[in-house]
Amino acid sequence: MIKPVTKKYIAGAAAIVVAASALLVFLNRGPDNYRDKYEGVDLSDSGDLGRDDTYEKYLEKHSKDGYPDKDVEISYKNLKESDGVKVLSEYEGQKNIVLADEGSLAEWEFDVEKTGMYEIYMEYYPVKSRGVDIERKLYINNEIPFFGADSLTFSRLWTDKSAPAKDNRGNELRPTQIENASWTGAYFKDHTGYYSEPYLFYFQKGKNKIGLKAVNEPVAIKSLSLKAVKEEPSYDEYIAASPKIEQADAAKNFKDVIQGEASTLRSSPSLYATYDRSSSKTEPYSASKIRLNMMGGYAWRVPGQWIEWKISVPEDGYYSIYVKGRQNYNRGFVSNRILYIDGEIPFKEAKQISFKYENEWKSVTLKDSSGNPCKFYMTKGEHTVRLEVSLGDMGNILNEMEDSIYRLNSMYRKILVLTGTNPDQYRDYKIEKVYPDVVTQMGLESKRLYKIVDELVAYSGQKGSQVGALQTLALQLERFAEHPEKIPVSLTSFRDNISSLGTLILSLSESPLDIDSITVVGENQKPDNVSETFIDKAGHEIRSFFMSFFGNYNTLGNVYSGDDVLNVWLLSGRDQGSVLKNMIDNDFTSQSGIKVNLKLVDAATLLNAVIAGKGPDVALSVGQGEPVNYALRGAAEDLTQFEDYEEVFKNFYPSAYEPYRFNGGIYAVPETQTYDVMFYRKDILDELGVKVPQTWQELIEILPVIQQNNMTIAMPSVEKSDLTGIYSMLYQNGGSLYDESHKKTLIDSESGVKAFQTYTKFFTNYGLPVVYDFVNRFRSGEMPLGIQDYSTYNTLVVFAPEIRGLWDFTLVPGTLKSDGTIDRSCPSGGICSLMLKQSDEAKKKSSWEFLKWWAKTDTQVNFGREMESVLGSSARYAAANREAFEQLSWSHEQIEALKEQRECTIGIPEIAGGYYTSRHVSNAVRKIVNQHEDPREAVLDYAITINKEIEKKRIEFGLDTK
Repeated sequence: MIKPVTKKYIAGAAAIVVAASALLVFLNRGPDNYRDKYEGVDLSDSGDLGRDDTYEKYLEKHSKDGYPDKDVEISYKNLKESDGVKVLSEYEGQKNIVLADEGSLAEWEFDVEKTGMYEIYMEYYPVKSRGVDIERKLYINNEIPFFGADSLTFSRLWTDKSAPAKDNRGNELRPTQIENASWTGAYFKDHTGYYSEPYLFYFQKGKNKIGLKAVNEPVAIKSLSLKAVKEEPSYDEYIAASPKIEQADAAKNFKDVIQGEASTLRSSPSLYATYDRSSSKTEPYSASKIRLNMMGGYAWRVPGQWIEWKISVPEDGYYSIYVKGRQNYNRGFVSNRILYIDGEIPFKEAKQISFKYENEWKSVTLKDSSGNPCKFYMTKGEHTVRLEVSLGDMGNILNEMEDSIYRLNSMYRKILVLTGTNPDQYRDYKIEKVYPDVVTQMGLESKRLYKIVDELVAYSGQKGSQVGALQTLALQLERFAEHPEKIPVSLTSFRDNISSLGTLILSLSESPLDIDSITVVGENQKPDNVSETFIDKAGHEIRSFFMSFFGNYNTLGNVYSGDDVLNVWLLSGRDQGSVLKNMIDNDFTSQSGIKVNLKLVDAATLLNAVIAGKGPDVALSVGQGEPVNYALRGAAEDLTQFEDYEEVFKNFYPSAYEPYRFNGGIYAVPETQTYDVMFYRKDILDELGVKVPQTWQELIEILPVIQQNNMTIAMPSVEKSDLTGIYSMLYQNGGSLYDESHKKTLIDSESGVKAFQTYTKFFTNYGLPVVYDFVNRFRSGEMPLGIQDYSTYNTLVVFAPEIRGLWDFTLVPGTLKSDGTIDRSCPSGGICSLMLKQSDEAKKKSSWEFLKWWAKTDTQVNFGREMESVLGSSARYAAANREAFEQLSWSHEQIEALKEQRECTIGIPEIAGGYYTSRHVSNAVRKIVNQHEDPREAVLDYAITINKEIEKKRIEFGLDTK
């Protein structure tokens, strides 16, 4: 029993805790708004820190130029002699078409009657190619008018190849997406979606030129037009201008529900039908089976993406449109959509249909000022309804945030020049005297960020977690402006806060939405109720729980039984598995008659299963070192036993399958091939006045300029388990990791010693970091150059949207040879497909047929495109098949650079005891860098150790050692 006095103390302590918590909440709540911090302050001056080439600055420059009221038509007759462009008398049913190939530059010269601002509209046909969006750089009178005009994108049209099929377990399978090429049109717009209206361009009276430089994909152009700027009418004006008719009963009583998954056209192959099993109100419904019952989802989040449905009405009349949608992705924010009827925005209000955060399906419609559903006038027959992702008012906020990040990174780099990345906390750098403009701009930037916080809160209706990064950075800048001496000690947190702001932009620029159905009704009808009752929810949860005991979540698609079934294991993810199984069932099995069960397994499971005799016939996505390990133990099949193996391997560079060679055999088929390229910040190198280095010597020559500004370079580091740098220099110097018989290492040769000396000098003499976060330091500008795996491109595109257009990649630096050529040899890596040892000849033959199919160009292209359609550009496939690689979504310039670098790749052999090589090459580098040991002595010592282990392992596996 607790004593009364103890109860009193407990009660008192509880009261103190409650009071303290309440006080803490009160203190952390912050003001309702920050207007007093920025009102009356001129926030337009950004000194020399801001960008001068933004669209906003362009509009300011031409703010007094008028808006002519007549269109200007530009025809094929205005085309000048251009590179990679030709005029066709007829193309796809249209006459006099300009066909602009990839890499082309098309220029038109024409007359303009009135000076002013115009929109540009293009009618085009997406020529079949690699299936990615068409991208062009725009030149007006030989100049790119502003940042953003250098990356204009035009979408292709996509649809389902067929109706959804079902596997033998009753689950619906997502149909393959195919291009539905046809003539279409689009305005030149901001592809980021920050500006929802078409771009405005200034043209002077008289002669003008428009140039379109192809960045991606060929295109057929029917016409270009300078369009007079017109505003959409308001809803009231739209109704007033619509026909006044007596509606027929068929129109008044009309009701039609179009399922979301029944969309006819999409702007991206990633916008396909998907499924939802979280609600009993999703149609069609199943608690246990996959039913493709909704459209959109997280994939439908990028501004400019659109989905289109066909509707048919019985009579001329006025109809309301209800969208059954759900936005349960971004708490506290809304997802906006623009509504088009027959390709046109009917009135202003249709430019922003908002879906607030809800966990349940909601029926949303546009309403007039009186709260009544808006009516759309439609004539009898078929029409299209299109919903396009829009950021709405959020676009303006994001644009301000992106400009702010650019200025903040400029501030950070300026301070970096003075303090370095690790400032001395006991030193007064007197930043206010060295960089008084930076300190002043910090105060202004703080006020700008406080203003953005208020705008964000006003937009979302609440002060959510999203404003935390903004508030933190605004407060930090405010303190920096008041106490500049605190800047050095807080520099790291300042950089991290800028990165957090960049990540916030990424999350806020996404606007995902689920669509279950679209309902069109006449004035006497209403949409069905979409709310779930308690009984509905309870019944759904009970059914789902019960059925969860009967599902096999490791197998995908059709599941077969019998001794003739091929068992394939995938050591990858579920998304990859779903795509692959769909391809196997629809393509491989249907053509070959070979039944395949595909199972998802963890990579660590494979070895144990093989030892237990329960392994698969074929394993996919296997690590590079595994095939030789299995071959050493007699657990893998030599693929050279098949007569047509050379036909399969001719589609790969020898470097791609060199790691899978052993004792004259090849034990795996390459799936992917990755290698290094050099990433660089174009803006910073221009600012520093240095060129992109072509050789290691040129890289050394620009290092002083970079390091004088307290920046650095990312070199592949053994501390990050990356040996590509040392191996590149080894092979560029004419060396090799092993002798021809793979019985000993050759790192102790003169070429090897020289490679170690050159490589380690970057860390010992020039102080390059051995541990770093390249992506974050590249986006902040601390590392304007970096040699990294080219797949880093996928990360940067998604992770650092604020530096788009400011960076690129090129070939790795090389070694200058005596004949004047540059040797850019670099090692490559990847994953592969492995056939396990089999005694059944029929199974062996079936396995080989499967591997041949999987290695085919068409299969690899389809898989790569499907993966990118499912997961976006972050999942761009690094196909080892060189023909397939060239058909994936890289730009023309990027493909050329990657092809050239791939031709220089070296395959590093996998040998018995090879794990000792990588381990002790790393140890040798560490000794030289950390203990300052002589490179020659370190290399010679470790070469002896490596060779002893190789000899030991060869004896263990019965291989000759002489």
